[in-house]
Amino acid sequence: MAEHILDILKERGFIAQITFEEELYKQLEQPTTFYVGFDPTADSLHIGHYIPIMAMAHMQRAGHRPIALMGGGTAMIGDPSGKTDMRKMLTVETIDDNVAHIKKQMSRFLDFGEGKAIIADNGDWLRHLNYIDFMREIGSVFSVNKMLTADCYKARLATENGLCFLEFTSMLMQSYDFLELFRRYGCRLQMGGNDQWSNMLGGADLIRRKEQQNAYACTFQLLLTHDGRKMGKTEKGALWLDADKTSPYDFYQYWRNIDDKDVEKCLGLLTFLPMDEVRRLGALEGSEINEAKKVLAYEVTRLVHGEEEAEKAQQAAAALFGGAGMGGSIPTTELTGEALAKDARVTTLLVMSKIAPSSSAARRLIQGGGVAVNEEKIDDVNAVVTEAMFGADGLMLRSGKKKYHRFLLK
Repeated sequence: MAEHILDILKERGFIAQITFEEELYKQLEQPTTFYVGFDPTADSLHIGHYIPIMAMAHMQRAGHRPIALMGGGTAMIGDPSGKTDMRKMLTVETIDDNVAHIKKQMSRFLDFGEGKAIIADNGDWLRHLNYIDFMREIGSVFSVNKMLTADCYKARLATENGLCFLEFTSMLMQSYDFLELFRRYGCRLQMGGNDQWSNMLGGADLIRRKEQQNAYACTFQLLLTHDGRKMGKTEKGALWLDADKTSPYDFYQYWRNIDDKDVEKCLGLLTFLPMDEVRRLGALEGSEINEAKKVLAYEVTRLVHGEEEAEKAQQAAAALFGGAGMGGSIPTTELTGEALAKDARVTTLLVMSKIAPSSSAARRLIQGGGVAVNEEKIDDVNAVVTEAMFGADGLMLRSGKKKYHRFLLK
C-alpha cells in the first residue's frame, strides 16, 4: 500500500497544523481538490512561496488536484498577516500584470494538462461583489469578537497606526474564496503558510456552516533557519524565482552557502530526493557536508531554473571556488579600487582578461549575448561593474560556456 500523502509531507518537514486530522486522512484516501493562494504583490514568486509549491507538487503526484489561486481581488485590499504596516495600494493593471507573470512561473512546477491542475483568480468573483449582498450572506456568519483573537489582527491592533477596516475584511474575503472554490470545483482543502492559519480556519468553517459539508485546512512550516530566522534574504533583497530578479548563479550560491545545520531540512523540503538519501546527506560532517550542499544547490536550482541553468551555475561555482572546475586553474586578475574607479567597463575587463582581443571584439561578444558577470547576462555594451559585485571570492566574468576569468579586488 502506498504511503499516505500526509505522512509523506510530515516526514519531509512540511506540516505545521491540521484541522480534523483523522477526517482529513480519510478524505485524502480519494482524489481531492485543494488550493493554495498566492499574493500577486510582485511580478514573481520568491523562495517563501516555494514551500507550498513543493507541497502542491507532492500532492499532485499522489493523485490530488491543485488549484493555484491568484489573489487578483484580495491584493486590492491587503492581508495584515505578518505585517506591521498597511501595504501599498496597487492598481488593477499592476495586479493583473503580476498575475500573468506568476501564472507562467507556476507551470514549471505543476502539470496543468487535461485538468490535472487549475489556475484561478479571485478577482473574477471578488471585484464584482455587491457589498450589501456579501455582508448579508458572509458578514453575518463571522463573530467580530472571535476575529479579534486572531494573531494577524492582534499584532496590528498593538501598533501605533492600528488596523483599518479595509484590512479587517481580509479574513471575510479569503474565507469567501474557499467557499467559492468549493462551489465551483468541489475544493475541500486549503493549504498554505502557517501565518494564514486564522484565515484558513474561517474558510473551512464557512463551508461547514453554509453548505453543511466537510472542509479542511492544513498549514506548512515557514522556511526558517535552525535558529529561527527567515531564509531567503540576501544582500540584494529577496531570493526570487525569476531569473531576471535573482540570477541562477546567485540562487545556486545561496543554497551552496547555507549553514550546515540547515542542510537536511532544506533537502527534505526543497527537493524530491528520497528521504533515505536526504538523511544520508544530512548526516555528513566536516568538509563532507559541502558535498550535500552542492547536491542541494544543484537540485533546487534545477527545479526552479531548469537543468541547463543548474549545470551552468554549478560549473561557474566550481570554476570560482574550486579553481579547477573547468579542467584547469581558473585565470585570475587582481584589481585595485583605483583602477576600477578609472575604468569599470565590462568591455575593458574582457580585454584585460584576454577573453576578447580588442574593445570592438568585446562589444561584439556582448551584442551576441554570450557575456555574463556573476552569471548575470550582460546585454549593454556600456555596462560597468561596481565594488558591490565583488564577493569575498571575487567577481566571475564568463564568455560562452567555457571561458571564465576571475577578478579579485585588492
